[in-house]
Amino acid sequence: MCKVVGVHPSGYYAWRKEDQYLFDSIKQFWVESGAVYGYRKIYDDMQSAGESCGKNRVYRLMRAEGLQSQRGYKRRAYYGGKRADVADNILERNFSADKPNQTWVTDITYIRTYEGWLYLAVVLDLYSRQIVGWSMQSWMTTAIVMDALTMALWRRRPKDEVIVHSDQGSQYTSGEWRSYLKANNITASMSRRGNCHDNAVAESFF
Repeated sequence: MCKVVGVHPSGYYAWRKEDQYLFDSIKQFWVESGAVYGYRKIYDDMQSAGESCGKNRVYRLMRAEGLQSQRGYKRRAYYGGKRADVADNILERNFSADKPNQTWVTDITYIRTYEGWLYLAVVLDLYSRQIVGWSMQSWMTTAIVMDALTMALWRRRPKDEVIVHSDQGSQYTSGEWRSYLKANNITASMSRRGNCHDNAVAESFF
């Protein structure tokens, strides 16, 4: 194929690798938006994060995966700077734990089916690398992450404080989520905005 179009194989694979890197960032911003942003808002987020890419390229990559905006949603007000409901990155990519129920990571992925999108939220224990809680729903709301965490708490019944690390998705920055963590002796930790590598263990599971 590379010879036919006159492109050196190394150049072709570098282009494919860059596409994959950009799509990982696009997917992260889209998931963090609650699966509602279209390519224009995702492009704005990419520019704010310092990613070098064109708007048409964002559109092409999103279209290839079937990612699109949802109309009629209410966008949360955000005026720049650090959001008040974003936790510090306590984990700092330290993906090890000395004992069970010390540090959990949580994330959401999407699954395209013939009947539409399904969303899967999981909670993973960094000590055993086992899934200790999960939830699957047809809508990406705060309920899906709370149900996954509730299962983890019910199954593990931790006696000491637990750190739960997530991205900055709207589900994890909601007041409902933060109140739930506080009520259950859980400390929140969050990735940098749009950075999937800060939650690499959960990403690798998916």
